[in-house]
Amino acid sequence: MAIAPVIKVGCKFIYVQDNMEKPAISSTMEDEVHLFIDDIGSRESNKEPNLQRRDGLDCFGLGGVMIDYQYINGVWKSYQDFCGKWKITYPLHSHEIRGGRDNFKWLKNPEIAADFMPDFTNFLCSLPVMGIATIIDRPGYVNRYHERYNGDPWFMDRTALTILLERAAKYADSKGKHLRVFFEQCGKNEDRDLISCAKALKVTGMPFANANSNYNGLVADDFKRIIRGDPRGKTKKLAQIQIADIYLYPMAKGGYDSEYKPYKQLKQAGKIIDAVLDSDEIDSLGIKYSCFD
Repeated sequence: MAIAPVIKVGCKFIYVQDNMEKPAISSTMEDEVHLFIDDIGSRESNKEPNLQRRDGLDCFGLGGVMIDYQYINGVWKSYQDFCGKWKITYPLHSHEIRGGRDNFKWLKNPEIAADFMPDFTNFLCSLPVMGIATIIDRPGYVNRYHERYNGDPWFMDRTALTILLERAAKYADSKGKHLRVFFEQCGKNEDRDLISCAKALKVTGMPFANANSNYNGLVADDFKRIIRGDPRGKTKKLAQIQIADIYLYPMAKGGYDSEYKPYKQLKQAGKIIDAVLDSDEIDSLGIKYSCFD
């Protein structure tokens, strides 16, 4: 396991992550909820279904965590404390932790993993965050829309993003707050498309609203009122982006296996939005599992 640099504070030595980005602090953000987004899976709708994954996932999803601004510093401190305890000097990465890979290859040691994983779960379940996502089953999406749109269905990432942003905006608005959006940088084209799609919502509103008269979608003025600024790209150096990454996989896996242990643990702890909604609100405000039928 890599050893972190240390500094002396009073009579104690503490581990520090000198390569991590500290959260932005501003008095203008006090009435905001911050949404931190990561992605999972392939966004290529015409790609052959992935039959090789042992976890059974073949999806594309966007999601992560929402954090009331007042708790941002608390999340950062909890993150620093956890990483310091385990002498972790590199980003927490879901894929690496689940498989004991790369920086987390020391988790291949079963005795260490037996101590680490319960502590990791307690850390995640103690954070003042709310998990939210849109998860699209890719084969189901292709089957449903490929012929309808002459082999060129609307991009899954745009579908996922518009639904995610609307539901996050409704959540923030229900708390009397504004929404600010941050996302993990993926690539020049993908980042540009994400920002462009978010901007379009402030001009045209939800693109699905006109196609479904029973759908109570937000209109352009709602998005302009609730969402502040344009989405901002961040790297894995930001703790909140790492937490978004870690939360996203269980939410995606939960669409395929509702008994998946990490998903159940987060839900039982009230850290996934479905757990805090009334049953009749989940379909319109909770995690969106699309094309799973």
